[in-house]
Amino acid sequence: MTENYMVCNCKQVSYSTIVDAIQNNTKFDDVLKTFESVQKITNCSTGCGGCHQKVLDIISKVMSGAEI
Repeated sequence: MTENYMVCNCKQVSYSTIVDAIQNNTKFDDVLKTFESVQKITNCSTGCGGCHQKVLDIISKVMSGAEI
């Protein structure tokens, strides 16, 4: 895993928390469904929404095997 940093400042959700939530997801084939699952687990992107694209990018990287 790369460095750990705050992705969602509103809800204080870090990169590693998002990766953990992704890895706990049973289905690993749909970015948007995975985003919804991560959002339910972490509450990220439920404040201002400024981290929405960052979370999607992390999910895409992890699902493609580029980051873990």
